[in-house]
Amino acid sequence: MNPRRLLSTRIRKSLKTCGIEAPPLVRTASKPEFGDYQADGIMAAAKSLGKNPRALAEQVRKACLLQDRQCDGVDVIESVDVAGPGFLNVRLNDEFLARHLEVDAPLVEPTVRPQTVVVDYSSPNLAKEMHVGHLRSTIIGDAAARILESLGHRVIRQNHVGDWGTQFGMLLAHLSETGGDSRVLADLEEFYRDAKSRFDSDPGFADASRAMVVSLQSGDETARARWRQFIEVSLDHCQALYERLGTSLARADVMAESAYNDGLPDVISALDGKGLLTESEGAQCVFLPELGSELPVIVRKSDGAFLYATTDLAAIRHRAGRLAADRVLYFTDSRQSLHFRQVFAVAAAAGFKPPGTTLEHMPFGNMLGTDRRPFRTREGGVVKLTDLLNEAEARAFEEVSSRSPGMGEAERRAVARAVGTGAVKYADLSKNRTSDYVFDWNRMLAFDGNTAPYLQYAYARIRSLFRRGAVEPESLEGVAHPEAPAERALAVALVRFEEVLDQVAAEGMPHLLCGYLHDLATKFTGFYEQCPILGADTGERENRLRFAQRTARTLKTGLELLGIETVDRM
Repeated sequence: MNPRRLLSTRIRKSLKTCGIEAPPLVRTASKPEFGDYQADGIMAAAKSLGKNPRALAEQVRKACLLQDRQCDGVDVIESVDVAGPGFLNVRLNDEFLARHLEVDAPLVEPTVRPQTVVVDYSSPNLAKEMHVGHLRSTIIGDAAARILESLGHRVIRQNHVGDWGTQFGMLLAHLSETGGDSRVLADLEEFYRDAKSRFDSDPGFADASRAMVVSLQSGDETARARWRQFIEVSLDHCQALYERLGTSLARADVMAESAYNDGLPDVISALDGKGLLTESEGAQCVFLPELGSELPVIVRKSDGAFLYATTDLAAIRHRAGRLAADRVLYFTDSRQSLHFRQVFAVAAAAGFKPPGTTLEHMPFGNMLGTDRRPFRTREGGVVKLTDLLNEAEARAFEEVSSRSPGMGEAERRAVARAVGTGAVKYADLSKNRTSDYVFDWNRMLAFDGNTAPYLQYAYARIRSLFRRGAVEPESLEGVAHPEAPAERALAVALVRFEEVLDQVAAEGMPHLLCGYLHDLATKFTGFYEQCPILGADTGERENRLRFAQRTARTLKTGLELLGIETVDRM
């Protein structure tokens, strides 16, 4: 249930009744005393029409009250007031709130217009071990995929791993000389460094590497066998990290660069058939006016080699055609923004996607150290993702042990895994993805503020409440009626859950869900402090337990959609 959508529909109808075609611009109210929602669109409409904004707002207010405001037989709106220079302040009906707070009702209603959404995320380079640079794409993309699925969309995950190119010639040449047992490939980063060092210092090895590239690309079976061996080991490394991170990526979601190799000549032919190709210094290029007449998109080099742009065009043909995607979302570093702007423009010009399919780049900023430079080890090297998670768990274990010394070691370690991994993920997800953010151990593991430990503790505290009261949450029935002010504030927050998910799904911004969950936990704390639960009279006790149960369900579900585990005790 999405109150914002319901209100937007009603206010838009009211604007039309007053002869106004304008967006209602409904948002949550900045302060509770102003109501629950605020509509800001009337002022801009009044300015364009040359009318008094307050007088126009009063017209719209009256029209809104005359609209059919029923939802499941209950008025959605309690009151609509004009405020300031022409805002509309809306207060939701308490009975409407209660109707949508039935304890066993679904938290989210599936969309009536499901889409097929391809989500391209993680996409590590299989030549190396996964490091912190892969974290943001992996967890932001995974959260978006989970949230889209929760709303009823068909999500197809695509892990566009890098498994092709000249660097693999170097690795395979090194592998052919060092042997292919598991000990040699146990540390892919070290293996890569050794191969790169030899390539840079040994001309004979460099020549052998180039020859291996030719053998690989020409289909030589020995080279292909070594390549497959290396790729399998690298994918195993990735999958182990995906499982440890709690992401939903599986081996079946891998659609590697190499999968498109056979279709690359067809991409060139299709571009040529559309009259889009221009030869420039021996290379095949596409020049489009919207990209600037001097900015070519090179799709084939003068030596005949294809580029990343060619592979991405082949991927678009596959996703829009065979997968029948309505939306394709790309979660990558913001430094690739120009690349995707070019590729999307060429794909549209070539007809590689139908007009109804949208291609959306979801860029993200950098993870920075406390020195505000890209996050590195003390020695200046790239931080392996496995080392980062090991340190997170170790730090979380110390924190949990100091807070709960009476808890058994096995349980403390299980809690530390959930808290440590959750803290790393949430610290990233809670930031606007377009921004850089500073990686700070102390902040992310804090049990106060907008952090995973704070939310995990809020959930555990509610579970503790039910244990102390000897109440099975599943045994509760009925609806939670907002009576006290703190109950009402919590009720308004609870009914906004689906609304926030809709916004995240549309914008690819998981930090909006993080902010919502933090606000919900904060409102529950206010409710808990102002409204005694276990010591209340029977009727009040049952009603407030319903609020607690609904809050726990929402927190748990919200964290799960972010890929973060909850625990019953901390």
